[in-house]
Amino acid sequence: MSDNPAIPQSAVGASYAGPLSFLRCPYTRELRGVDLAVLGIPYDLATTNRPGARFGPRALREQSAFVGEYPWGVWPWEFDLRSRFNVVDYGDIDFNVGYPERMVEAVEQAAGSILDAGVSLLGLGGDHFVAYPLLRAHAARHGPLSLVHLDAHSDSWTSEDYNHGTMFYHAAEQGLIDPAHSIQIGIRTPNPETHGLTIVDARSLLDQGPRAAAERARAVVGDRPVYLTLDIDFLDPAYAPGTGTPVVGGPTTHQARELLFALRGMNVVGGDQVEVAPAYDALGQITALAGATLAADILYLIGLARAARGSGR
Repeated sequence: MSDNPAIPQSAVGASYAGPLSFLRCPYTRELRGVDLAVLGIPYDLATTNRPGARFGPRALREQSAFVGEYPWGVWPWEFDLRSRFNVVDYGDIDFNVGYPERMVEAVEQAAGSILDAGVSLLGLGGDHFVAYPLLRAHAARHGPLSLVHLDAHSDSWTSEDYNHGTMFYHAAEQGLIDPAHSIQIGIRTPNPETHGLTIVDARSLLDQGPRAAAERARAVVGDRPVYLTLDIDFLDPAYAPGTGTPVVGGPTTHQARELLFALRGMNVVGGDQVEVAPAYDALGQITALAGATLAADILYLIGLARAARGSGR
């Protein structure tokens, strides 16, 4: 944990100006003394519908200037994450977009080096396939993970192909996640095979409420290490139109945040927020704003879990 104060508001400036980094945190790859890092993965070649999520990390950073403009923290969290932890924006992964097979190796290596430095990590996508190399890096250091997956789609279709609809099938088959202690919330597309994962579909989520879904997640996961992944199409398209595969019938932004708040105390060792495609966004960039806010919430959960563990990662 860091004793560094939050960046003074006078140094940050107006929310529409200044450095383009997540929550206006220092933009650096120097990891000495760092607690939490944000890593952008501008990749969208694994999409099965509309591309464009490669521009997600930049859009999330831009809107995070509004999310994190107050030195007292992100409402309604009781503290400023930046004053309790040393948080940095590590920048984006650099790989040749013409060779998508290199993305997995590049992300796994970069994420692994961050984790090996004792730093906890939040990934910004990119399409949802970027969660696969992030899972590989985390599982290599924590063992099989409990997956808490917020999405309209299961992303666990049985296929030898690797794309943003199959990676959790491969993760289960390869032992990266423990299906018996993993949960998918908000699903509202056909899901013929669960592969042993617990499913809370969108109707159950909306009928019973986000706190009930969070309690179900706690019962499934227990105190195991958790990787928390949030596809922005978890939200109803009324709240997040700027994504590649929108599906109606999902929760509001408020309900999504209430669900994340109710997960406080869970042992979240890492996570991501993915699938923001700003080219399809409505006027005002409401999808990117929602994504940046939910990403900040996940970062808070990672930080709180890190503090509770009292360890270096």
